[in-house]
Amino acid sequence: MDAYIQWVSQNPIFSACVQFAILGSLGEIVAASVVNKRPALPCSWLQMLGKVVAWAILGVVIKYGFAGMKGFTTALLDHHMLPRLFSDGAGFAFALSVFTNGLFGPQMMLFHRFEDNLILGAKGYAGIEKALKTLLWFWIPAHTITFCLPTPFQIGLAAIWGLVLGLILGLSKKSA
Repeated sequence: MDAYIQWVSQNPIFSACVQFAILGSLGEIVAASVVNKRPALPCSWLQMLGKVVAWAILGVVIKYGFAGMKGFTTALLDHHMLPRLFSDGAGFAFALSVFTNGLFGPQMMLFHRFEDNLILGAKGYAGIEKALKTLLWFWIPAHTITFCLPTPFQIGLAAIWGLVLGLILGLSKKSA
């Protein structure tokens, strides 16, 4: 565990790239495999390689987003624009999660869809409403837990949550 903390602390951007490239891509593969009831890719091998790169880029975007939203939430507290309930512990984690997913999340999801559209040669944003709803029922609770952890573990857990959401969405497509 100490080696992981040291690696993440010394390489915050690169480690975010690697963790999201691996776990985000794996989440898509798991979802496709659940839907197909056998090991499957969600697209061609070449497109999957593009998705690995897209997930790596998204890891950087999320790393910067987390840092920026921590600063934003802290600034609101410093200016007495949030109740003291949100100044530390689970209260801070919840406020940070609400702001991260309410203000940063929609733009990040639209960017991610833009990346997917480029990779897959697709157009439009069909189904984005369902993705945006995950901000409320999945990401706010998940990131509240994430932000309760020390900073070196947050990006890794966020990437794992992406894998978990891929599994959930795969199972929901399978049952539909």
